[in-house]
Amino acid sequence: MDPEELLNENPGETQKESPLKSLEADLKIYAESMREVAVEIMVEGISLYPIFIAHQHEVKLGEVILDRIELNTTWTINASTLEEFVEIGIIKKQLQDKFLKTYKKPEDYMCIFVVTPEGANFVFYPYGKG
Repeated sequence: MDPEELLNENPGETQKESPLKSLEADLKIYAESMREVAVEIMVEGISLYPIFIAHQHEVKLGEVILDRIELNTTWTINASTLEEFVEIGIIKKQLQDKFLKTYKKPEDYMCIFVVTPEGANFVFYPYGKG
């Protein structure tokens, strides 16, 4: 799923800007660091499926790798794995294969679980975009 698919904007309505616009700006800053963490997760044999969590509030999932307060950005990024998502039930074990079919090559795309007050969703964002 592309970030644009989650924006859900209606040009005729006046509404505040989607939080995904600020996430995209932060991802351009974070991309290289996130790629390094993803490669490290894979090379060290922790998981072949790194997942990042983007959030603006406290989330008890994964480990913080990029703190929005320390970096003066809008989003905090945590690093996790498919295995942790299955273990805690965000991805149901019986749906793991379906998820893996949509999972994009982790060397080229960051898999991000975007958490907002409205809900959460997975986004695959290319490291080289922008």
